[in-house]
Amino acid sequence: MAEILFYHLQRQPLEAVLPSLLVKSIERGWRVVVQAVTEERLAALDDHLWIYSDESFLPHGTDREPQPESQPVLLTTLPSNPNAAKIRFLVEGADLPDPIDTYERVVILFDGDDEEALARARTQWRAVTKSGMSATYWQQDERGRWQKKA
Repeated sequence: MAEILFYHLQRQPLEAVLPSLLVKSIERGWRVVVQAVTEERLAALDDHLWIYSDESFLPHGTDREPQPESQPVLLTTLPSNPNAAKIRFLVEGADLPDPIDTYERVVILFDGDDEEALARARTQWRAVTKSGMSATYWQQDERGRWQKKA
């Protein structure tokens, strides 16, 4: 059964949080899919992941490029899983995957300053917990470290 993690972004934006989570996933040997809702967000994430750090390289691609199945991190707006990822990141209010149990983890990142994003995350939380799946809720403390709140 998939582990569902909700990350409430308040102290840092998605662009600051996502790269480190992707690096940790790759270090664990996981292939990753990041699903956005709009092509604009997808393009912005793609651009950002190439330049987010001078000290490291994050191998990734989009599902618009040749051989998406070979990408360790694949960016998409579609619900498919062409690179056989074990972890899926949902940003920008992307829908929960169906079936969800093909993943080891599903990570929902949502902007705590956006009322619509909060409402969407609450709806997803209720859907996950009502279905009997395990869900955890994470929030950053004053020092920027993630703390499990529920």
